[in-house]
Amino acid sequence: MKDEDFYKSTLDIIGSSCELAGIEERYRTILSYPRRKLIVNYPVHMDDGGIRMITALRAQHNDALGPYKGGIRLGCSVTEEEVTALSMLMSIKCALLGLPYGGSKGGIIANHKALSKKELERVCRGYIRAIYPVIGPTLDVPAPDMNVSPEAIGWMLDEYERMVGHHQLDIITGKPVELGGIKGRTTAVAWGGIFVMEEVKRIHNCDCSTFAIQGFGNVGGSIAQILHEKGRRVVAVSDSTGGVYNESGLNIPALMYHKEETGSVKGFDKARDITNEELLEMDVDVLAPAAREGVITAANADKIHARSVLSLANGPVDMRASEILHDRDIIVIPDVLANGGGVVVSYFEWAQDREGYGWSGAKVSANLKDVMKKAFRSVNDASKDYKVDMYRAAYLVGIKNIVQAMKARSV
Repeated sequence: MKDEDFYKSTLDIIGSSCELAGIEERYRTILSYPRRKLIVNYPVHMDDGGIRMITALRAQHNDALGPYKGGIRLGCSVTEEEVTALSMLMSIKCALLGLPYGGSKGGIIANHKALSKKELERVCRGYIRAIYPVIGPTLDVPAPDMNVSPEAIGWMLDEYERMVGHHQLDIITGKPVELGGIKGRTTAVAWGGIFVMEEVKRIHNCDCSTFAIQGFGNVGGSIAQILHEKGRRVVAVSDSTGGVYNESGLNIPALMYHKEETGSVKGFDKARDITNEELLEMDVDVLAPAAREGVITAANADKIHARSVLSLANGPVDMRASEILHDRDIIVIPDVLANGGGVVVSYFEWAQDREGYGWSGAKVSANLKDVMKKAFRSVNDASKDYKVDMYRAAYLVGIKNIVQAMKARSV
């Protein structure tokens, strides 16, 4: 899906959700625009002695519920439309999950693969200097996203603290544990998705035994590993090069080693190579798109054979596709709910650092489970009350929560 189409589809779901919930036109108009967009250009000294200008962005959508919150993406393909749409989705996601946050998103337009480690550090530190006026622990709290590692977040934290002249661990989340990070952050999205599927199974009495996972990065790899350890059968996984399938179930630890050694999941022993398109059409209990947006649309929704779709990527299923799947009795857990574990645990990290008291892994897990299951129940109830699919219900719940906060502020 093109970024401009992704942006348009986000506006469409906001508009239709407002209409369904009977929300006044003025709030629909406000929610259709970010409060602020910052586009900055800053110089970075390269190892060869030259200077390169870096373009970066920060979009802040709505802060009725609390400080803006959102990750930072790094890559050549980052665009203003993508960052803006993702800031809107973050507002809705945080509101749906009951977090005291608004939504924001950041982007650094640069080829991270072509940068040395020192150049990458200068790019990251320069980004913080450039957006410094619009971030803060009670204003906008950044976090890692695509191609931004915990190490990079450590550089960003250090740069901010140098600028303010004191320690400020609550300015950013996704930090290394040694710098005020929280236990369980790296697997938070995966565990959040699993907790949601447990509630789907309990309430809808559906089977969750076989899985196909598109994407084998941090999120896809993490959920595959967890499911393997829990005795579930992951029959297919894929990455950008293609996928592999074994009806009896894949040996996930061995597959991870194979990918590390070869750079691809393809060619794995005792598995058949498949395409990403074939993976989407697998006859499994749960299909988990965990790679990129726009992979299930009206064009291929009738070819999906899974009983449930767990949307772990951002925007992998569009609104029309979700309606088609709903009509076919396929349960679609939308991204604003399914992948919410990351921002939930980021909130825990922010709270931990403001409290100045470390959280145990058990406390993180227990609280994450409570938040995810409560959010699922609110979406499930809205789906029944409004007689709509869960995709539309999730957006409706989030938007209603934002508008209630705006009204309480007399906005």
